[in-house]
Amino acid sequence: MKNKDQFSKTLRAWMDAFMHRSMRGWNHFAKSTGLSMPQISILMQLYHRGPCGMSEISERFDISAAAASQLVEKLVQAGYLERAEDPADRRAKLLTLSAKGSEFIKQGIEERYLWMDDLAATLSAEDQKKVSEALVLLTNAAKEMDK
Repeated sequence: MKNKDQFSKTLRAWMDAFMHRSMRGWNHFAKSTGLSMPQISILMQLYHRGPCGMSEISERFDISAAAASQLVEKLVQAGYLERAEDPADRRAKLLTLSAKGSEFIKQGIEERYLWMDDLAATLSAEDQKKVSEALVLLTNAAKEMDK
């Protein structure tokens, strides 16, 4: 039982450190671009989940249709998103990332990961191997939970 508690504490400590560094990276990236975190979150959702309608944006982010419309309009005007008629419902609009939006998110992801390269450089090759093996186990276990 004690080992399980220690494992949980260790995992939580890593998760806290990782999330802090990751979110700090995104916040820094957001500030450097002039976009808000909600705007970047919308771009990230479209990058990872693909095209969606305005109602999905409202639901995913638990915001009103008017608020979603304002956020999206700014992203369309900046060239990060494109709006087109939804083939399944001609009354609705389908939102997709533009090439500029996709490149923007890829750049943000790369910048967010830079600190991990610095972290890895502080570890020996042997420790990197141990951490890599442990992370593969955790990643696979997490994927199994999603099935």
